[in-house]
Amino acid sequence: MSSVDLYSLATSGVNASSKLLQTTSNNIANVNTPGYVRERTELQNSQVFGVEIGNTERIINVFAQNQLRRDITAVGELEAFSSKTTAIDNLLASEANSISQGLSEYFSALQTAADDPTNLASREQVLSKSESLYNRMRTLSDYMLEKEEELNLEFTSMVNRANTLIGNIGDLNRNIVIANGNNTSDQPSALLNERDQAIDELASIMGITVKESTTQNGAVTINLTSGESLVLENGAFNLFELSSSADLTTKEIKLETDFGSQTKNNASLRILESDLGGALGGLFEYRNDVLGPTMRDVGQLSIAFADAMNTQNKLGMDLDGQIGGNIFDIPSFRGLAYEDTNGDYVVTAQITEGKGAELTDADYKIEVTAVAAGVPSEIEITFLNPDGTPKKDASGNDIIYSNFAVTSGFNELPGGIEVDFSGSDPYTVGNEFLIQPTKDVASNISLATNRPEDLAFANPVRAGADNANLGSANVIDVTVSNTEVGTSAFDGAGGLLSSAPAQISFTAADTYEVLDGNGTVLATVTGTTNLNNLISQAGISPDPGFDLSLDGVPKAGDSFSISYNTDGFNDNSNALNLAAIQNENKVQVSSEATNTPRTFQDAYASMVGRIGEEASMASVSLASAEAMKVQSQNWFESVSGVSLDEEAANLIKYQQSYAAAARILSTAQELFNTILQSVR
Repeated sequence: MSSVDLYSLATSGVNASSKLLQTTSNNIANVNTPGYVRERTELQNSQVFGVEIGNTERIINVFAQNQLRRDITAVGELEAFSSKTTAIDNLLASEANSISQGLSEYFSALQTAADDPTNLASREQVLSKSESLYNRMRTLSDYMLEKEEELNLEFTSMVNRANTLIGNIGDLNRNIVIANGNNTSDQPSALLNERDQAIDELASIMGITVKESTTQNGAVTINLTSGESLVLENGAFNLFELSSSADLTTKEIKLETDFGSQTKNNASLRILESDLGGALGGLFEYRNDVLGPTMRDVGQLSIAFADAMNTQNKLGMDLDGQIGGNIFDIPSFRGLAYEDTNGDYVVTAQITEGKGAELTDADYKIEVTAVAAGVPSEIEITFLNPDGTPKKDASGNDIIYSNFAVTSGFNELPGGIEVDFSGSDPYTVGNEFLIQPTKDVASNISLATNRPEDLAFANPVRAGADNANLGSANVIDVTVSNTEVGTSAFDGAGGLLSSAPAQISFTAADTYEVLDGNGTVLATVTGTTNLNNLISQAGISPDPGFDLSLDGVPKAGDSFSISYNTDGFNDNSNALNLAAIQNENKVQVSSEATNTPRTFQDAYASMVGRIGEEASMASVSLASAEAMKVQSQNWFESVSGVSLDEEAANLIKYQQSYAAAARILSTAQELFNTILQSVR
């Protein structure tokens, strides 16, 4: 072998060792650099003499990387969901905000007031506890409305960040393809690491899949796990866009294509929030499964309670001797027009008085299906979940009421609400409106009176046996079902109409007559074996709105008088009826009318238990996901991470090989000098 060959051999060795030292030094220098993937330079045996320097490539396990990204997505989703759900759980668990505690205090005050119905101090306490109870409900509702506003800001911020990452990945794709075309020896490692970091951050925001491009050298395509494309092979990318349909506070996700100056037409695609995954999917899951339902549960409970109290109070007599009125003021609510419904339309909805127990937690989508003289004549009603999807019945079918006829004025709909259509523009078929009876109503219910005298604790009707009766029959119950002027026997001025039933007179033990205040016989009943609800048995029409029941055995000639309970302020009959509502089933379980409703306490306990269970399960799932992420991270780092011990050993090895190659070079120089001297 000539000295020239030794020169070539030594030079290739020095260059190779230098390159290896450079690669190792770069690994050591970047040991603390986030997202850095260690590199390795390949050497090849030269076909002539020495060694050839191959490509410098990143050491990466694609399977470990993809698993790590999946775990990053899972942790991002559960972190977002768990932290938000835990905050709601802590709020509901607080004794200061407990609706259950407020209900207990209210009914306790009501029981105390019933013991002495003329005591103004006890009545004041009932109103005070009423205000306290609704302050608790208002606090919960206001807090959740604030959380909804914060959530929408987070949606916007997160979508903007995702858009930035998607754009950056598209740009990096193009730069990597160009770099690979210009340099065939080394990978553009810095660009690849930067792109991987961006992809990992995007994976924390939403679930994605990453694939190597088959046509663009070094490029990747990125899709949502549901299949929609985010980054295409040619570098073009799609952008997320937040939008709303009817309720501007309820955000939706759309995918907008962005082909830049290319001739392709851009398009828009609705994305299901349940398919997103990552932190963004976790926030949507929290909104749809926790925040939205809880807001509506509190609203449903507040309406059911207020309506039950109002209804019963209006069946009693207050301390002024008048028929009772509303204790609580339940506001009406406006229908929200969907995006494609344009015009001056006013859709007003309100709770149907006395039917708060029929109210569910559903939102209503109303579509106009027929119009007469510019006003809806038929509508289609769809019960909706908080996320806008239709509610299902027990058979799994959407709850829809088709061809529902409506007229002018308020029309009663299923579920305890009524709706009115007005406005200056004529309605057209296809107009759609959203009604949300329970979403924020708990923030707006207030006391309708601050006068303790307005609490109607007495029964407005009294009945008693005449002193001359010979039988053993006695009045055991006087019930009132309707006190509305015009549809009952009450005159609205502290009395009964003269045409109202005023006397029950027995002509035999099983035969009686019902007489009005003028002594006119309204009805005769024969052969009765049941002394309950005697007026109803007589079939008096119109229904006077009250009835009475007897116990014992009447005799011919016995009579029982019925009158307005004038000055009957010591009567606590209606106060006891108000207190008994605590144990009545007044809250609907679901939109299934066949389900048995629950008491106020049970409904609240069910809501608190459901949120607590969600929070607990999310916490356990998060801990599991974090453990999986640590495993994936260790797997990935074992391949792609920089080990200082390994690099230090390589550094010594490459230093020695460099020194040896340099020694060959000096030996070749000595041989060459010897040859020159021998020729002289």
